[in-house]
Amino acid sequence: MEAKEYVLDLIQKGRAAQQEFEQFSQEDVDKAVRAIGKIIYDNGEMLAKMAVEETRMGVYEDKIKKNKGKSKAVWNKLKGVKSRGIIEYVEEEGIVKVAKPIGVIGAVSPTTNPTMTPMQNAMIALKGGNAIIVGPHPRAKKTGVETVNLMREALKSVGAPEDLIQIIPEPTVELSGLLMSECDACISTGGPGMVKTAYKSGKPAFGVGAGNVQTLVDTDADIAAVAKKVATSRTYDNGVLCTCEQCVHIPASKHDEMVEELVKQGAYYINKPEDVETLRKGLFPNGVINKDAVGASATFIAELVGLEVPVDTRFLLVEIEKSGAEECLAKEKLCPVLAINSYDTWEEAVDKAVTNLKNEGAGHSAVVHSNTKEHVEYAAELLPV
Repeated sequence: MEAKEYVLDLIQKGRAAQQEFEQFSQEDVDKAVRAIGKIIYDNGEMLAKMAVEETRMGVYEDKIKKNKGKSKAVWNKLKGVKSRGIIEYVEEEGIVKVAKPIGVIGAVSPTTNPTMTPMQNAMIALKGGNAIIVGPHPRAKKTGVETVNLMREALKSVGAPEDLIQIIPEPTVELSGLLMSECDACISTGGPGMVKTAYKSGKPAFGVGAGNVQTLVDTDADIAAVAKKVATSRTYDNGVLCTCEQCVHIPASKHDEMVEELVKQGAYYINKPEDVETLRKGLFPNGVINKDAVGASATFIAELVGLEVPVDTRFLLVEIEKSGAEECLAKEKLCPVLAINSYDTWEEAVDKAVTNLKNEGAGHSAVVHSNTKEHVEYAAELLPV
């Protein structure tokens, strides 16, 4: 079977299932949504183990938290929300809002989240009465297939059509591109290449590309508390999430205190120019992230680039002075490496963060630790997130 014929066959199966599902009551829709979330929750440990073994990325314990926590969080967000028929009357405008499915959703998922992303996308798609076809990353296809098979099993158990959720078991760039161009809407989570393909598909597209979370710390922030939060974020699942913090902007007067607190949280501080350069070249050869470092531990990365660190190092903390395109260490680092730099004024901090985001990660996320209303609002207005 040719590639296009194969994808069209999947979409036809999904469309038939979706048309049947469209007749389900709100109660039965919610049963299906809850069931697919619950089965991933129940198998969170097994799927976490599969993901770490197959992708060689991340942390087993953190992936368990992700599988179980995300399934609960999504269900808690969706339960009790009306998504069938008339959902709202806007009396003052004379508008009646009616919820209607889009159809068949194509969802390309990343190697960094081979279980959680398909599960979340499926729960949301089905809540809206849609079917979904998952295009897994080739490096995570076994975990993706197991995830989808479990969700199909859950659908069958509540009397819903199994083909509401399908997967391409042997994914290729061609098949993923065809999926996005032939479905009714597409979701692309992962690298910039696939996100751009989604937006060029000619169909409604929702893309989640590179993040580069900037953390701005004000002079009135609790440094010890901030350091603990940042360390937790930077080390979670070995830093593969796009929501992990990437660069801390700290007042010059608080710099040493922040470094000291981050070291207490397990950081190895790198500030000698020659060591910074060693990390820079090893982590970003030719300006592109070293794929062997993605989702790896801090000690593995240190060995990879040629640095010696203590065996209990949780993450690498590197001092940088430049921003944006002038410093590759100011980009997204999908591993436990955190950049830190100093500023003299709040305006300077925001400017550096904006520069980094415009180079990579605009439209994603930022974090502000401040108790000064004017500073928070100033950052909020200027940060491109």
